[in-house]
Amino acid sequence: MAEPRERVESDLKAAMRAGDKERLGTLRLLLSELKNQEIRSRGEGGGGKLDDEAFAGVVRKGIKQREEAAEQFRKGGREDAAAREEREAEILAGYLPEQAGEDEIRAAVEAFVAEEKLEGRAAIGRLMQAMIARFGARADGATIHRIAREVLEC
Repeated sequence: MAEPRERVESDLKAAMRAGDKERLGTLRLLLSELKNQEIRSRGEGGGGKLDDEAFAGVVRKGIKQREEAAEQFRKGGREDAAAREEREAEILAGYLPEQAGEDEIRAAVEAFVAEEKLEGRAAIGRLMQAMIARFGARADGATIHRIAREVLEC
């Protein structure tokens, strides 16, 4: 399987050939953010090449930005712009690894809570750390946090 960045570059070329301006613009911005992240990681002694986790983080950030922009456009009565932002978020979502289902996350959280005998709000940090390490890019931190709060009843 190709590196995630190579896949983006390949899809960018395909979008150019097809004349898909919306996809082209979205992928150009993603590629730019990936390059920026590589430069930042070089400065932090990371070698410059992004691993899958860092790649997924950049993609998630782009999705979140577009979702927030769509919400703001809706508040401003700009439904056309909101729809465009949502389409761009869908394009970016195609670059995330297959996401873990809520049932899978809930089962893992419940098992960890029972195994470690965790309870109360103070246990959330430890639980989150373990679940993020387990699921990595396959699960969103907000989803894990919501499920953790439900299971710990806080």
